[in-house]
Amino acid sequence: MSASRRSGTTDELGPEEPGGADLLNALLDGMDAALCAFDADGTVTHWNREATRILGWSAAEAVGRPGFAGWAVRSADDAEVRERLRSAMRAPGRQVHEFALVTKDGRRVLVRTQSAAVRGPDGRPAGLYCAFSEVHTQIDLERSIALSEALFEDASWGVVLIDADLRPAVVNAHAARALGVGRSAALGRPLGEVLAQGTEELESALTHVLAEGALPGPIELWVTVRTAEGERRRCWRSGFVRLASPLGQEPVPLGVGWLFQDVTEARLGEREASLLRFRANQLHRAARAAAECEDPAEAAVVHLEFALAGFADHALLDRLTDTRGETVRLERLAATPAGTPGADAHTGLPVRYAPDHPAPRCTERGGTVRADVSGVPAARSREWARTRHWPADTAHALCTPLRSRGRTLGVLTFLRGTSRDGFDRIDTTYAEEVAARIAAALDLADAVRGTGQV
Repeated sequence: MSASRRSGTTDELGPEEPGGADLLNALLDGMDAALCAFDADGTVTHWNREATRILGWSAAEAVGRPGFAGWAVRSADDAEVRERLRSAMRAPGRQVHEFALVTKDGRRVLVRTQSAAVRGPDGRPAGLYCAFSEVHTQIDLERSIALSEALFEDASWGVVLIDADLRPAVVNAHAARALGVGRSAALGRPLGEVLAQGTEELESALTHVLAEGALPGPIELWVTVRTAEGERRRCWRSGFVRLASPLGQEPVPLGVGWLFQDVTEARLGEREASLLRFRANQLHRAARAAAECEDPAEAAVVHLEFALAGFADHALLDRLTDTRGETVRLERLAATPAGTPGADAHTGLPVRYAPDHPAPRCTERGGTVRADVSGVPAARSREWARTRHWPADTAHALCTPLRSRGRTLGVLTFLRGTSRDGFDRIDTTYAEEVAARIAAALDLADAVRGTGQV
């Protein structure tokens, strides 16, 4: 056996310059895949460290052997394995095969090989190299690749790969639709350019994952997405995993895998159901408290105070005093909280509403009227509230008529400040329910006074 073959090199396969064999052996031993090579006669010329790890045969034991027969392959499999290797030497390109090899301790290991001929200067086959790995390891790798491709192509939830600079590196189709951008348009852009709100919370979660690892469980992030149709408020249930390079001695963060699913509709439904339960409970408590009031007018105020909790910042109760003329005249019966600043009409005194004020319009129409001021300077907003005899911080108002036995008895006004959202359809329904109960109490109070009962 020649010295060159013992060291893992041949004249055909190894470099001729001094030190080339050592460099080649170092490269082969640093490979993650097992590799062996044969010369034109089928003698083993190269055997790297990974091949030793898988089969147990050292390079000294393997190099120089005439093929695998009698040591790395069972006799029954020898002919098949030899023919597959020869066919790879004759065929162009790489050939992939699976067959069983024998370890030094006698176990059989199913391997997947990639073999290709090594050409000499004249273009004729001078040998063969064969890279192999255990089949289950290869299958695990293929599964990982297949999973990655499926996530970024066919997943029904958003998948975004965020790099260490907190910028999207890969975006799947679902995530691109959720973000309202093209898959390539989001790449490399700061998250603040994609999201109008919620960027700070998202970047905080990503930074934590990069530094500390995955969060204990999924979190829900409320974000506002910029789209061609405008801004949309969405709730994304998100999970994060830290990605680290397997090639470094210490884990090197490559970024964060962010997986999310849109749960906006479910959360809004839950929020609405919770709100309706709370309001129904408030109406129930108000009815029980009002039932203990001897004076029906006092019962009306009780309903008003219970309705305000969690619904509005201020509530005003005005009674219609004169229906004979064309001008609507209203008298303040109650305001809550007591001593509401800016509501300049005291209890029992007329309220000087302008004809175009929402409260008189409400009584004339016999239906609910909403008024809002938003997107204007603070000074203009305060002036808007002052001219309507409302507290200075008012930005949203809802006026609903007090109707009983086909008559309008007055108007109930709910007010919200600038820090709150405007009144919506659900709010209107609740306000009308409260107004119906207060109107019934006021109508009963009139009837009691008419009979002289207290």
